[in-house]
Amino acid sequence: MKNDYMTERVFGYVRVSTLEQNEDRQLIAMAKAGVPRSHIFVDKQSGKDFRRPQYKRLVKTLREGDLLYVLSIDRLGRSYEDIQEQWRILTKDKGVDICVIDMPLLDTRGYKDLMGTFIADLTLQILSFVAQKERESIRERQRQGIEAAKARGVKFGRPAIGIPPTFGDMVDKWEKKELTLKCLLDSCDISEATFYRRLREYRAEQAKRS
Repeated sequence: MKNDYMTERVFGYVRVSTLEQNEDRQLIAMAKAGVPRSHIFVDKQSGKDFRRPQYKRLVKTLREGDLLYVLSIDRLGRSYEDIQEQWRILTKDKGVDICVIDMPLLDTRGYKDLMGTFIADLTLQILSFVAQKERESIRERQRQGIEAAKARGVKFGRPAIGIPPTFGDMVDKWEKKELTLKCLLDSCDISEATFYRRLREYRAEQAKRS
């Protein structure tokens, strides 16, 4: 039950998955809903879990009687179980109302009776399930794309560090102590670890030719 001395404060939560993505659409929606800019918390991070700095700050700031806006349920998160848990914490434990702008059925202010709560909970379960399935589909499409690219010969990871054509001569001089390891590394512009890896490869290639 809301305390009489507490008046409603309005907040907004905005999330984009990467630093490059633009949050303007969500900010515009928050402004139309009447959320003060100073009360909007923005995370530029994946929605796979709720270990996000601004979301944590938001939860600490929220108190009973507050109203929280999010544009869509997938902006809150993409894990079915985590969304359900956070929704329970915010609405039940902290006594906060939540309004999902893109889904009017998910506005806890209008569903205080048993039937309304049932409809809101059912809608939440469906939407959070869809959010998780979409995340899984994205990961699967990424995996398939990587496999297809590899099949076409596309290389992933850091490019291999090349060695000069005179590497064999320098190795011979190094083994004869006519060239220091430091001079060899500087000449090839490689690290010591890379040198020994290339040395093993060089010797294996020489052994094949013998």
